[in-house]
Amino acid sequence: MKYIIWIPILILTISGFSSEIKPWTIKLKNLTPFEKHVIVDKGTERAFSGKYVSTKEKGIYVCKVCNAPLYNSNDKFDSNCGWPSFDDAVAGAIKRQTDADGRRTEILCANCGAHLGHLFKGERITAKNVRHCVNSISLNFNKKELAQKTMLAKAYFAGGCFWGVEYYLEKIDGVKEVVSGFMGGVVKNPTYYQVIQTKTGHLETVEVTYNSSEVSYDTLAKTFFEIHDPTQTDGQGPDIGEQYLSAIFVHTQEEHEVIDRLIKQLEQKGFKIATKILNKTSFYKAEEYHQDYYEHKNSKPYCHRYIKRF
Repeated sequence: MKYIIWIPILILTISGFSSEIKPWTIKLKNLTPFEKHVIVDKGTERAFSGKYVSTKEKGIYVCKVCNAPLYNSNDKFDSNCGWPSFDDAVAGAIKRQTDADGRRTEILCANCGAHLGHLFKGERITAKNVRHCVNSISLNFNKKELAQKTMLAKAYFAGGCFWGVEYYLEKIDGVKEVVSGFMGGVVKNPTYYQVIQTKTGHLETVEVTYNSSEVSYDTLAKTFFEIHDPTQTDGQGPDIGEQYLSAIFVHTQEEHEVIDRLIKQLEQKGFKIATKILNKTSFYKAEEYHQDYYEHKNSKPYCHRYIKRF
């Protein structure tokens, strides 16, 4: 009987967090009163009082409640605002919502819902023109050794034949693996011949696994726009058809904003961009003979080449 009564009490005490009982809900019960004031009740610590305001060591900042990786030290900068400031976050780590005041944007841990702070744009302090203003008390810090293990992220690009896109993107420092496959369609586990012979809706897509402490999503996206023709509307080079269209599959708001910004830059230069921004769906790896195709053939892409556009 105690167990049945205790569960709703716990859920009520962590209002705003997932109602599913997770291992880290026990940690919520052990927060100090001030930690609860900030993390659960969405308070704010006093400016310049937090332990990570001036930290310059290399490593990764994780959620105090669930230990999910949130921020890389490479993205930390001195904003002189009194709180730790970052101009980027680990892919998919941050959830945004309108603050209770109706004006500001609150940022929370996407994994457990812990309050972190607020997001500000347009201050022009860094090139990314964004500031994650975070309470130190919402964070723990792990040094460089852990950061290198936890900063792997994935990105998805479709730019014609996946052989050529894979060839160029896997040469970028910080990219750990590029896999050729399919995304965006309605058929589960499609074969290559299903994609090219029937209307499965899939695009030839590459899955890029990269270490975001070594290379940014911005760099990957810029390279993608420079290794294929993002203005072609019917395919890529001689490869014509729906499966060869130009698209980027995004799975965070940050990624969407990066692509929007890069497309606007290209349009200001006179390019009429045909690249679509689509939401990430299931990725299906293509057959093994499609992987590292040009490396095995000891040849170079026939419909992709690098042209500097930024």
